[in-house]
Amino acid sequence: MAISEMLVSSRANARVKQLRAAFQGRARLSGGLVAIEGDHLLEEALLSGMVLKTVFVSDRREIPHMVPRGVEVLRLTEEVFESVVETQSPQGVAALIVPPVHKLDDVMKSATPLILIAAGLQDPGNLGTLVRSAEAFGAAGVLTTPGTVSAWNQKALRASVGSVFRMPVVSVTPEDVAALKTHGVRLMAAVGGTGATPAQNADFATACALLVGNEGAGLGAEWMRIADERVTIPCPGPVESLNAAVAGSLLLYEASRQRSTR
Repeated sequence: MAISEMLVSSRANARVKQLRAAFQGRARLSGGLVAIEGDHLLEEALLSGMVLKTVFVSDRREIPHMVPRGVEVLRLTEEVFESVVETQSPQGVAALIVPPVHKLDDVMKSATPLILIAAGLQDPGNLGTLVRSAEAFGAAGVLTTPGTVSAWNQKALRASVGSVFRMPVVSVTPEDVAALKTHGVRLMAAVGGTGATPAQNADFATACALLVGNEGAGLGAEWMRIADERVTIPCPGPVESLNAAVAGSLLLYEASRQRSTR
């Protein structure tokens, strides 16, 4: 591997500035690269076939053996390393990776795709959890609409526990979502309360897309207008609604359960 013999002690170093911009989600300044931190995400990225551009290692630890030969490795002073990463207890290793680029066609390869649509989700932890659940329960992909947090947000990335490296996540327009219906995909709006089909009675075995709305406001009127069906998760307890990530995950599980028995 290409290891820099010089210990970087300046926060103004060009590579350090690029890493900082990537952690902050500033794609233009990071050159379109995404930052990851920690041994587990580094391992998941490598196992998922991600391309590593640069690995950054604190001078207080050894270089991970998993780093492939030929990848640029920079050693940073602990002070510089901690000034860049966002976690409170840094693990001493970070990397710049080339994020995968997916298209809507990648999600539509199956004859009966199961799709999750994040419509205006703003909590990165919720989105990351849903990406992980989508992979766990066999979804074809996750679509994010305008106003939804980026799946490459650091909290979303960590919540996905590496699933974002493998699960197609595609940014779409409302027009793209509406056009799914012309391909035989039924749009199923996740809602709380009465007046909706209980999840266990809904048909998730055919091509369908689950619409999960904003944490506070739920699904907007524009989404409710184009939805083919409203589905809900019956809750015998005295709660008004479920967390967006919990609701979406339960619906994905129910879809997976139905598909496995047919």
